[in-house]
Amino acid sequence: MKKYSISIVAFVFLTLISCSKKETETSKEATPPTPGIVKLSAAQVQNAGIKVGQPSEKELSGVLSLQGTVTVPPRSRVDVTFPLGGYIRKTNVMPGMHVKKGQVLAQIEDMQYIQLQQDYLTAKEKYNLTVMEYNRQKELNAKKASSDKLFEQITSERETQRITMTSLGQKLSLLGIDTGRLSTATISKSIAIVSPVNGLVSKVNINIGKYVGPTEMLFELIDMQDVVLSFTAFEKDIAYLQTGQKLDVYTNDQPDRKHRATIAYINHSLNEDRAAEVICKVESYEPALLPGLFVNGTIEVQYKKALTVPEASVVDWKGKKYVFEAQPENHFAMIPVAAGIAQDGLQQIVSDKINSGSKLVIQNAYTLLMKTMNSGEE
Repeated sequence: MKKYSISIVAFVFLTLISCSKKETETSKEATPPTPGIVKLSAAQVQNAGIKVGQPSEKELSGVLSLQGTVTVPPRSRVDVTFPLGGYIRKTNVMPGMHVKKGQVLAQIEDMQYIQLQQDYLTAKEKYNLTVMEYNRQKELNAKKASSDKLFEQITSERETQRITMTSLGQKLSLLGIDTGRLSTATISKSIAIVSPVNGLVSKVNINIGKYVGPTEMLFELIDMQDVVLSFTAFEKDIAYLQTGQKLDVYTNDQPDRKHRATIAYINHSLNEDRAAEVICKVESYEPALLPGLFVNGTIEVQYKKALTVPEASVVDWKGKKYVFEAQPENHFAMIPVAAGIAQDGLQQIVSDKINSGSKLVIQNAYTLLMKTMNSGEE
């Protein structure tokens, strides 16, 4: 019995040791690696051909690429309205059409237009009569053949008729009616609505038979002579841009067709992405540059001293740029950077964690990237 008890105790002891050992091994296996840091042995560093160096400060010049869109300043968006209500009787305008200044956009009609023309012609006729009477009374008064009171009355009536005729004439001018050509033979119930600018029709809010009220927007036009390009420039590039600089602009569909533009102004207020808006003016009207279209711009810039590394030092992972910083005991930290201009095998980098004294991997950095990604998956 004693022999059996010893055997049982020994079995339990060995079992506990075995479990403890497994838990220790499991605990070691479950310990995750430090995110963004990979450790290699000296042999691995040598076999991978990894070399370490320091960034250098260089004066770079080259082509800076910008992305943006074609946009329209508020002053170039024109709402076409009509001062008086009426019924739309004709229109051939569609969104996307280019129109010229003075081109007929629609025909509108209403009985009040006839009345307004009638009132003007009536007031004009009365004014002409009072002018004739004024001239007659003036001669009589000069000869003392007419009283001063009567002359004053006709003078007042002449001015009253002048005011009435002028105010009615101004109303007709707002409607686009030339009072100099208006006569009893040209009175019309229909009036043409014309384009006030050369531009692009962006919106049409009418249809034939629709009644539109005063100030209701009928069309929206865009003055294409004044379209601008809105580019995004990141913080690292703003210092190298200034108003008056020239750039070449092209669309994704036609990369070989370049349009010349000039930087008009730079909004130095940075957005949440640490980027600023750069507004450029196209030097000549281009119908192909439609509002909302994505465009690319290239501009030659002269950089001052920039922190550079060999191009092989910079790796790309999920659309972002990184370098590896060498740390003690063969540890390598993955540091995000902003990549600037590349020239003669060198790549400009910007990071508040990197300076000219940093030790970076300058050869076979992608080997470390693969090792880092594999470590993260294990």
